[in-house]
Amino acid sequence: MRIGLDIGGTKIDAVAVAPTGETVDRVRVPTGFGAETVVANTLQVIDSLRARTGTTPTAVGIGIPGLIDHETGWVRHAVNLGLSEVALGPRVAEHVGLPVQVENDVNVAALGAAQAMHLDGPHAYLNIGTGLAAGIVVDRRLWRGARGNAGEVGHIPVLADGPVCVCGQRGCLETVASGSALATAWPGHPGSTATSVFDSADDGDPAATAVRDRFVGGVASAVRILVVTADVESVVIGGGLAALGQRLLLPLRADFDEAARSSPFVASLGLSSRVLLAPLDQPLAALGAAFLAPESAVTAA
Repeated sequence: MRIGLDIGGTKIDAVAVAPTGETVDRVRVPTGFGAETVVANTLQVIDSLRARTGTTPTAVGIGIPGLIDHETGWVRHAVNLGLSEVALGPRVAEHVGLPVQVENDVNVAALGAAQAMHLDGPHAYLNIGTGLAAGIVVDRRLWRGARGNAGEVGHIPVLADGPVCVCGQRGCLETVASGSALATAWPGHPGSTATSVFDSADDGDPAATAVRDRFVGGVASAVRILVVTADVESVVIGGGLAALGQRLLLPLRADFDEAARSSPFVASLGLSSRVLLAPLDQPLAALGAAFLAPESAVTAA
């Protein structure tokens, strides 16, 4: 049995996974804030799953947002959780006496999508949340690139005179195709910004239509970049804005089909059939985390 944890901004979602890949148990608890609280809650969840299943896991994998050193298991920086230079992997390994692997949350969600959706070919998981980033999986293993930056499509500049991005560049794709981009372009609206934009556009509001179309165009560009540069078989749309479902998928496919009519090259890519929606009813990040270890797993120091 493997244990996988998704440590998010508000909750820790953890699963116990059988060797067959079936999820046999699931536990969720509040994450808390600060190193000691987050580590304590992480250990509590692992102990709970061990007790509930009555079995000893063979490995533990952890997905967490922020800057992660996957080789050492250290969380270098996770501002929303109050973590900075925390030896999360070694501390968990010391407690449980098992191999532990710590990885960025988008990467583990990419692994989870491969498992849940039975994706055997190379694929990318495009996470559209506050920011925009992708995880790339080849043969059910993460492909990080030479320096660990594979999939960082959100920080490709696409607008020479665009707004300054959080990364310090100007006009990055993330400033067009992300939750933060929508919030900036459509401020002061209650509830979900994305839902408000799409609802208002459906009602004929020209300003909302422009914001929606710009956002969809940005997501389409991210998909094209991943397909053309990495030649992944599929791009799975995930993250918080994947909840838009068909409202996002249908205009994306319409964009690709329109481009294919005027470009034999685009037509040859078959983009419409290669873009998919992530299942919303499965804990992809926790599931993917379970399949991290024992690859390059860290143990107690």
